[in-house]
Amino acid sequence: MELRHLRYFLVVIAEGSLTRAAQRLHITQPALSRQIQQLENESGARLLERTPKGVEPTPAGTALHGHALRILRLADSTREVTTSATQSKETVALGIAPGLPAEWLTGRLGPLMAEESPAHLDITDASSTELLKMTGEGILDLAFVHQDPPATMHRHRVLERPFGLAIRPTHPLGTAANCNLQDLDGLRVLAHAREQVPSEYDRLLAAAHEAGVSPMWQFARFTENAFFCAETSQAMGIVLNATSAARLVPGWPWLPLTGPEINQHTWLAWPTTTRAIVNDVAELLTRGNNEAID
Repeated sequence: MELRHLRYFLVVIAEGSLTRAAQRLHITQPALSRQIQQLENESGARLLERTPKGVEPTPAGTALHGHALRILRLADSTREVTTSATQSKETVALGIAPGLPAEWLTGRLGPLMAEESPAHLDITDASSTELLKMTGEGILDLAFVHQDPPATMHRHRVLERPFGLAIRPTHPLGTAANCNLQDLDGLRVLAHAREQVPSEYDRLLAAAHEAGVSPMWQFARFTENAFFCAETSQAMGIVLNATSAARLVPGWPWLPLTGPEINQHTWLAWPTTTRAIVNDVAELLTRGNNEAID
């Protein structure tokens, strides 16, 4: 069994489709299928089953998924471990969800990137759901997420920003100063699927329901390809924060959502039982915020 097989397997699980996974990996689908077959032969179990929507892990595949994450995390951190050891620094694995302002992150991480910092940061980029899962499994030490962390973790709210709508430049709302929730009634709107950001999804739908608004919701799993998801679904607007809108759909006006205002919360989450250095890093990352919830 090679690490390559495990990496391919994780991408297939993340995409839920051999076709999409092959495209992401830049290989042909038959080649990817052969790699998965080799992994199943080595594992001695069937790992995937086909569904009308793509593929899903079998119970054996679910078990291997968590094991593979830990194996690859250890493999990927080998260089960091040896480097930090020679520098007398402990490695701390930090997850960062998309859409955080670069200047805000720079301010938070700056003290930890200084020469005198006692920790060496190992950064992972992923969705909030994935980051919380990896933190719970011990793959990450702590994570910035846009989803309410479970009560079993230390959790500290560090940022609150308004949600808004990135609107097609040709739409009449493109010249408005803001966007009232009522403006979404009957509008085809793209938003993240619930499995990516459950708490944000629930908050958005609850606000629309309370306001008596019925947008033509188009829910999809996306991180970098918001524009193409909007194109294929013919959405007129995309629910995003300002940072993500500027990066993913440049040229689309971004309007804050009002009536009521819907805010995105960002938390720092980390296990209740952890290394002393992780608690030290958490203290640095939350300095200036006083909304800790344990």
